[in-house]
Amino acid sequence: MRVAAIYDIHGNLPALETVLEEVRQAEVDQVVVGGDVVPGPMPSETLRRLLDLDLPTHFICGNGELAILAQMAGARTGSVTYWGTTSGARPPASIIEIYRWTAAQLQPEFEPVLARWPKTLQLEIDGLGQVLFCHSTPRSETEGFTRLTSEDRLLPLFEPFQVAVLVCGHTHMQFDRMIGRTRVVNAGSVGMPFGEPGAYWLLLGPDVQLRHTPYDLAKAAERIRATSYPQAQEFAAHNVLQPPSEKEMLEAFTHVELK
Repeated sequence: MRVAAIYDIHGNLPALETVLEEVRQAEVDQVVVGGDVVPGPMPSETLRRLLDLDLPTHFICGNGELAILAQMAGARTGSVTYWGTTSGARPPASIIEIYRWTAAQLQPEFEPVLARWPKTLQLEIDGLGQVLFCHSTPRSETEGFTRLTSEDRLLPLFEPFQVAVLVCGHTHMQFDRMIGRTRVVNAGSVGMPFGEPGAYWLLLGPDVQLRHTPYDLAKAAERIRATSYPQAQEFAAHNVLQPPSEKEMLEAFTHVELK
């Protein structure tokens, strides 16, 4: 069995469309969508494209989905708990604007869909054995770690699961490293990469292939700017055309990675 793992799409439909073309060419048997399909500039269109795939597709929940579900619930009660922030602290106004806009695009059709997505998924993949999929770590959708994070910090999180391979995302940078006896692979980001522009994903079975798919960035940026997404211009400029460098983001994550 061959599996495509696509993570952190963030509503970037043009990037997803190109990746799905390569997924079909690779003749995969199943697709795992690893969370953070939303928020982003084309949330409902991106979700619909994934839900309509004619391949067996599994979904797991990311911090993005949990934040949007919290926003949807808060809109009904009049009190929003800002999921994923310390003690429910209020995030920056720009982030709240994105949450509100995304929730409005998705309600009510997609709320029950997102609410059903599990935290983790485990599959047997030819050549790899048991593979555990999570968004960031098996215990949390928000804990950040990179290829540089100390192994001592990570061993207690992964060793108990006794799987051959663990696939994660969240930090938008691909890596393939050993943590104790577990091979931990980050799928990177389809829609908001850090590093060279393009879309990043994984092909699993019989080994692990870190894939990078170029797409028409200028056309994608034009489509994104044409949306009503609150930060459409910034997304097109800084997440599609010229993303932050991996070096820059590795330095940034040293201040927020798990302890």
